[in-house]
Amino acid sequence: MDFKKDFIWGAATSSYQIEGGQKEDGKGDHIWNIFCREPDRVYENQTADIACDHYHRYKEDVEIMADLGLDAYRFSIDWTRIMPEGKGEVNEKGLAFYDRLIDSLLEKNITPYITLFHWETPYELYKRGGWMNPDIAEWFGEYVAVLSDRYSDRVKHFFTLNEPQCFVGLGFVNGVHAPGVKLQIRDTFEMSHNVLRAHGRAVQALRAKAHQPLDIGYAPTSGVAYPATDSPEDIEAAKKVYFGAQEDLRNWHWNVAWWSDPVIFGAYPEEFLKKYEAFLPRITDADMKLISEPIDTYAQNIYNGYQVRAGKDGKPEVLKRYDGFPKTGSSWPVTPEVLYWGPRFLCERYQKPFYITENGMSCHDWVSKDGKVHDYNRIDFTQRYLDHLAKAANEYDIRGYFYWSLLDNFEWNLGYSERFGLVHVDYETQKRTWKDSAFWYRDMIKKVKESKSGNW
Repeated sequence: MDFKKDFIWGAATSSYQIEGGQKEDGKGDHIWNIFCREPDRVYENQTADIACDHYHRYKEDVEIMADLGLDAYRFSIDWTRIMPEGKGEVNEKGLAFYDRLIDSLLEKNITPYITLFHWETPYELYKRGGWMNPDIAEWFGEYVAVLSDRYSDRVKHFFTLNEPQCFVGLGFVNGVHAPGVKLQIRDTFEMSHNVLRAHGRAVQALRAKAHQPLDIGYAPTSGVAYPATDSPEDIEAAKKVYFGAQEDLRNWHWNVAWWSDPVIFGAYPEEFLKKYEAFLPRITDADMKLISEPIDTYAQNIYNGYQVRAGKDGKPEVLKRYDGFPKTGSSWPVTPEVLYWGPRFLCERYQKPFYITENGMSCHDWVSKDGKVHDYNRIDFTQRYLDHLAKAANEYDIRGYFYWSLLDNFEWNLGYSERFGLVHVDYETQKRTWKDSAFWYRDMIKKVKESKSGNW
């Protein structure tokens, strides 16, 4: 299978995971800054106060991107660098950092793709209720308006939110991520509605302050239900599970349709409204109009999935993985099929141009005696997944792929115990070392671009 000649090849990061500089140039505290100061919240009590020191080394990292041959770089902006308290006063030094980063990317012909929110809720807003407070839609809109006014002269591509399933579910349902609390289920539904309202307000703010026509998207995540066979019955069973409501209420947030149907269709799915009726907040027509502000593209972060078939009784049946099923360094299952079935199901349902905004794996990487990092598992993983994405890209409007991640980085509550990067980072010296997978990714991109057919 071939990729189109204009297919976008990129890599992705997030601000807190790589930037460091957490106490510099007027930056405020967000919930991860506070969370990581508490004992025993994060692996070995590690923090991202320095992380990859990208705040000071961004030029070196942009050079790496250019040498890799990336078309695009997806990065997020730290809300508290721009507005230390989440609203009100704007921090010029924070704005200037992202100016420098954007200009450096453009100098190297790398297209910036900005994610507006990747989990760093300002602590001062958290103290006011954070995502429980309906005013957060306006607070987020105020912040986004500043970004649009400042950067949209040079940046066309924006994603509003990254993985609301995670920052609501992991942060407030099971409490393993910041702020590390477990709320009542009813509270998390209130949050989810405000999150989606904030998305809509961000779309409005982007367009209102834009200096050029923008391409606005949204980047939730999912574990993909994929069919056991190509039979119509198994395909339909997988789709039903993929877009259906979770049976386990304590895991209600792990779904696709609740987070995406309102954005695209302007309505929550009926199955969810019935199943979760006792937990729902007040939902108005004005809310739904705001949430469904038109977007241009749709995205998904996809890493793995689970197999489904039609049972003998006609109901979907999730299959148990066989003993010894392949897994990554972080014990996630290796399921390349998800980069065909996920994009297929999502494109068919939502009818939007589509991106894979994250895909990758953690390996047990280290610098070998020869000074190199030999990560054949990551190369094999990526080849297998891209085989399936190529098939999907020949059938649907799939615009690009962003590998997660450019650099090894701070992996949230797992600290520095996981390495997802194409480039190895020595956190003591900040030395960057290309892994074998980085050379492979560079050569693959070059091959695709030089091929007449886009064959990779």
